[in-house]
Amino acid sequence: MAPKRAWQRMLSGRRLDLLDPTPVDIEIADIAHGLAFVARWNGQTRGDYAYSVAEHSLLVETLFSRIAPSAPVKWQLAALLHDAPEYVIGDMISPVKAAVGSGYGALDDRLTAAVHLRFGLPAVLPATIKRQIKRADKVSAWMEAVQIAGFSEAEATKFFGRPDAGLMEGLTIRLRPPKEARDEFTRRHADLMQAMG
Repeated sequence: MAPKRAWQRMLSGRRLDLLDPTPVDIEIADIAHGLAFVARWNGQTRGDYAYSVAEHSLLVETLFSRIAPSAPVKWQLAALLHDAPEYVIGDMISPVKAAVGSGYGALDDRLTAAVHLRFGLPAVLPATIKRQIKRADKVSAWMEAVQIAGFSEAEATKFFGRPDAGLMEGLTIRLRPPKEARDEFTRRHADLMQAMG
């Protein structure tokens, strides 16, 4: 019996092996395109467009920069790419991840390491940076829950914690066509890569 296919052909022409991903098969155009078409909250959000993982990633990078304003640019890039594996494995809501079990986490970890290495980051982030990105991710989740996913503030706070209002000042959830989110994600990635020089 032939082995089951474990790779996906990307729009760039790359074949990404999901079980053994290599940095050479990772392209930012594929990540940006995929994330722009993956809906957060399983698409259960208000508005005429899905709230994409690309849009979420841009918000998390902004929030991370507010949480850690003196962090080196490479950690801003890590924040932007924190959900990059979802360009091939999708965005599973937490209850589904719990039901799937540890296999999802292992797959996510392998893809994350390949993405990080491709863009000059360590395969595994320092624990402090990972915690700060996770904090930004939770603030973003709270904002999304309240602004577009139908949660009350009390309910969002129960699941994600109450964020510091100062971190969210002037920020709102943006719903826009996937092409716009894709293009902004690509631009931001290019800016950060250039700043890392």
